[in-house]
Amino acid sequence: MNQVKVERFGPFPHVSRPVVMVMAALIVGFIVFGALFNEVAAALFSELQSMITHRFRWLFVILMNSALVFSLYLALSRFGDIRLGQQTEHPEYSLLSWFSMLFSAGIGIGLLYWGTAEPLYHFMAPPMGQAQTVEAAKQAMNLSFLHWGLHAWALYCVVALALAYFHYRRGLPLSIRSVLYPLLGQKIYGKWGHVVDILAVFGTMFGVVTSLGLGVMQINAGFSSVLGIPNNITVQLGLIAFITLMATLSVMMGLDKGIKRLSDINILLTMLLLAFMIFLGPTQFIIDSFVENIGNYLTQLVPLGFWSEAYSGTDWQANWTIFYWAWWVSWSPFVGIFVARISRGRTIREFIFGVLFIPMLLLFFWFTTFGGTAIHMELTGNYGLLEAVKADYGSAIFKLIEYYPFTKPLTLLIVVMIMLWFVTSSDSASFVIDMLTAGGNTNPPKIQRLFWAMTEGVIAAILLVAGGLSALQAAAIIAGFPFAMVVFVMMFCLWRGLSRDRLTLYRNTQWYITQESAEHNSANEFVDEHLLTGPPTALKR
Repeated sequence: MNQVKVERFGPFPHVSRPVVMVMAALIVGFIVFGALFNEVAAALFSELQSMITHRFRWLFVILMNSALVFSLYLALSRFGDIRLGQQTEHPEYSLLSWFSMLFSAGIGIGLLYWGTAEPLYHFMAPPMGQAQTVEAAKQAMNLSFLHWGLHAWALYCVVALALAYFHYRRGLPLSIRSVLYPLLGQKIYGKWGHVVDILAVFGTMFGVVTSLGLGVMQINAGFSSVLGIPNNITVQLGLIAFITLMATLSVMMGLDKGIKRLSDINILLTMLLLAFMIFLGPTQFIIDSFVENIGNYLTQLVPLGFWSEAYSGTDWQANWTIFYWAWWVSWSPFVGIFVARISRGRTIREFIFGVLFIPMLLLFFWFTTFGGTAIHMELTGNYGLLEAVKADYGSAIFKLIEYYPFTKPLTLLIVVMIMLWFVTSSDSASFVIDMLTAGGNTNPPKIQRLFWAMTEGVIAAILLVAGGLSALQAAAIIAGFPFAMVVFVMMFCLWRGLSRDRLTLYRNTQWYITQESAEHNSANEFVDEHLLTGPPTALKR
């Protein structure tokens, strides 16, 4: 046995039966429980989420810092020149397209929802010190950068790199179970592999559904402020249907024609909106504060990264930072698989630096331009931005652009961007879920992608009507908790696999240098030509 057993199951032509059956039962069970008993479900899952974020905050702090240190170590170590694939390969996608797709899948929608609201909230209610002061402003930007910065991307980096390495270098399926091969061997194709993949599908499905349900509320608020469209459940259901339709069309077009093109459009619109806000806003303040914010973030990276409220005994961190860490963990299988899928041909060093720093810098610039500008406005006058955040996080960005020219066109642009970000997140998630349920097949049948995309929309609509989205969000966090343990194991397995890779390469190099030294100018030339064109033979056994 060297692959996951896949077969026809009902309407699915190519799936892993145990994964699909368990996921179907979980989906139906949660819809029934969340829709018919939404108050009980919300209370139960909220209590479990609170227990995880309060009792195990130390675990998430250790995990996120370990992921960051491990990522930087790999990038700077002797493993950095290993290529994800054959050593002579070139990257499958251009740098711009690669960045656009990983950003769309990973975190893009957060720009528009939290980019203005989160810094304002921390400015209004800081965990330390006096609110609405210059120090509170600096602290607000530090905390926002912490939640969306190196730690989050390091977690994605570890999961994606482990998946890419074992798939492209070892020839294993592009599935979470493959990373456990150094520990479990052929057992990854049995029940333990099924359990890990089910956890990954659960977190991906319910995480994306939660974001979709909450996101249509923000879109509805934007349409209401510009076009006077009512802000109600009927409009929100129509928006879910439209986004689901767009996602299914994109999924059916495939990775290159669908997700890639939409991601390129997204990043172009993001750059245009960012440039507009910079040049028509307080340009000097934005540039100066961006530099200062980076410096403050780096100087506070270790203290804030290891902060756990042990002495203060408060709950702020559990409700914000630890919630973010648990949310990123629940999303990491989805983002990790998708990023691995689009990263063939890149070296480990290039991969890590690209994933860690390129999206992060754009995020920081965005948070400074929107959130930092909003804070600057509140420091110099009363613009009603804090009241907007109190009323609804999603409406903060619309309140901000009321003070810029071309307010209505800008609002429409932001609404379009939100919808496009959701479409790319939804079709990326459908693509990943289909790969996981198809045993790690990187090009699963389109009919299955269509099913998963439609399923996301249906679940979001049902729970939006029944009021079960808060329970669903808590459930995604709870599902992410056991996966946190899996990430620790992933780091060990990746290190073990890379060590064996380099050891085998070194031994083969020494033998070939001895045998062939007369025919080659240098050992490096021979290694490039013969040894690094694929996984060493010893690693295939």
